[in-house]
Amino acid sequence: MSVSGTTEFDVAATPEQVMDAVAAIEELPKRSSAHQSAEVETRHADGRPHRVRAKVSAAGFKDEEVTDYTWDGLNSVTWTLVSSSVQSKQVATYTLTPTDSGTHIKLDLEIGVKVPMPGFVLKRVLKSALDSGSKDFKKYVESL
Repeated sequence: MSVSGTTEFDVAATPEQVMDAVAAIEELPKRSSAHQSAEVETRHADGRPHRVRAKVSAAGFKDEEVTDYTWDGLNSVTWTLVSSSVQSKQVATYTLTPTDSGTHIKLDLEIGVKVPMPGFVLKRVLKSALDSGSKDFKKYVESL
């Protein structure tokens, strides 16, 4: 079973600052309550994170997930699940649009689980992840 959602928000930061914040993988626990730790395993030629390993806790499950990041300049960044004991799918994309006062961000997220979980619980996990990826991320970016 998988669920997906989208949220949009504005930040008072340039697209460069937003992408630098996303690339600060080791800071994930500061901007996402679900993340207990995160580290970059491999990097792209330009130094941006490619493969990331993170320990997460959500909906009563503890997990170690591995994701791959794909960067499209200052336009978008996507992370895709490579492995997880709990999740069957995770695809998320931040799409950035410069504005007069900063950057408009659209977050698209799809998650799926391997373990039996009631639909309403999975939707709650999705909402929490979207909130963290928008509200908490906005606070983090604007605090830099």
